[in-house]
Amino acid sequence: MHGDGNMVGERAGPDSGDQGAPHAVIVGAGFGGIAAALRLRAKGYRVTLFDRARRLGGRAQVFERNGYRHDAGPTVITAPFLFDELFELFGKRREDYVEFRKLSPWYRFYFPDGDTFDYGGTVEDTLAEIRRFEPADADGYLRLLEHSRKLFDAGFTELADQSFHQPLVMIKQIPTLVKLGAYRTVWQLIAKHLKHPKLRQAFSIQPLLVGGSPFDTTSIYGLIHYLERKWGVFFAMGGTGGLVDALGKLMSEEGIAVRLGETVATIEMTGRRATGIRLESGERIAADIVVSNADPKHLYGEMVPASVQPLSTRIKRKSRLSMGLYVLYFGTRRTYPDVAHHTIWMGQRYRELLNEIFKKKILADDFSLYVHRPTATDQSFAPPGHDSFYVLCPVPNLDGNIDWKSEGPRLRDRIVAALDRTMLPGLPDCMEADFFMTPEDFKHDYLSVAGAGFSISPHFTQSAWFRFHNKAEGLDGLYLTGAGTHPGAGMPGVLCSAKVIDRLIPHAQALVRV
Repeated sequence: MHGDGNMVGERAGPDSGDQGAPHAVIVGAGFGGIAAALRLRAKGYRVTLFDRARRLGGRAQVFERNGYRHDAGPTVITAPFLFDELFELFGKRREDYVEFRKLSPWYRFYFPDGDTFDYGGTVEDTLAEIRRFEPADADGYLRLLEHSRKLFDAGFTELADQSFHQPLVMIKQIPTLVKLGAYRTVWQLIAKHLKHPKLRQAFSIQPLLVGGSPFDTTSIYGLIHYLERKWGVFFAMGGTGGLVDALGKLMSEEGIAVRLGETVATIEMTGRRATGIRLESGERIAADIVVSNADPKHLYGEMVPASVQPLSTRIKRKSRLSMGLYVLYFGTRRTYPDVAHHTIWMGQRYRELLNEIFKKKILADDFSLYVHRPTATDQSFAPPGHDSFYVLCPVPNLDGNIDWKSEGPRLRDRIVAALDRTMLPGLPDCMEADFFMTPEDFKHDYLSVAGAGFSISPHFTQSAWFRFHNKAEGLDGLYLTGAGTHPGAGMPGVLCSAKVIDRLIPHAQALVRV
């Protein structure tokens, strides 16, 4: 990382006090790993969670510098009930640990000519914004919303926590998926209902939140729009790091052992059964169940012997990856009160830029950005009278062969200049304590193959049964959670991946009887 990210030290929960219970080892303390640890603890397992970072959260790290705090990873909370469930497993309330505050607007879109589009609030609020651009698109939006609801009912309500490790499950869904046009891309879905080019861009960016291009991602992901509409968009007070701390407190209270700053090198196998892990230090830990929250391509490429992997897994190791991410963090010695909490800053080009990022894998001169200003909601992120920002720029992953040592500083300067010209005037004069992450950091810090920001991309042929299975294919005792598994990336996706394995793994008492 190009900066002084300040990590907190190792923290371990108390011993669970039930040494006779089956032992579940969780590899990786992202949201998928944390949720899996809590769900298995509720099922009676003795649980130990490992992560190579010095702080819980996986990619949801926290950086502090010169009085500014930055969430390093996800910042948008949708489907808050998925977090509530984790506390309810133990008869507790999430509200007693961390506050979720609803945002308005959810996102502000900033276009090259200075136009803005506020997305969020009531349906009528959104229709009023749409009519400012194209009155005829109001009816199209209502049709889009209804189609998104049908996608949500089929793809989220019915399938998000269902295992797809049996092909029959996928086969049964084919008629519904065909009826809903899942073979179409998100862009084709949006273009069918909306005509104005700016509105098409605004309503098609959701795949970028889970690592895909709207021009290649299956329109199943059009359900994200209804997901946001159903519950709203929230921010955890104290940031995503505050949410991670709340979950860490819950794990500690429930006797989950947490070992940080320790990298798991391999999954120990006896035949085709996972029987534990080996750390880089050489220490071996026996387990009855192993759950991997690591990047699946890293898991199968580096941690599980190729000799025990079936052909299906070896084929999936060739899956296409999501784009990379360049993230610039900084503070400002003034505030920008007119800047929303979440802003999508659109560049001059859209389809062409995404094609260069995802397919040509070249670093273009232009860009589109996601600008996060948490001080719009939570002033604790910066000193009084200051603002805290992070700016996320989609870029090619490391397959693009970009020299980030030289290109990283150049991209920083181009982004600062562009924001200075537009929504953050005077930025160079008030900006301080800046640093950035590149795909190289994602590869080093998170063992993300090719530095991909969201593991494998959400193409139709890399979704559901075609994605890495939550129960390791051809192996026993090994389960997968996280962005590269079903149902996919994003906080709702990785939390649902833990629900899938909850359905697959027996209660600890049943395992003892066996």
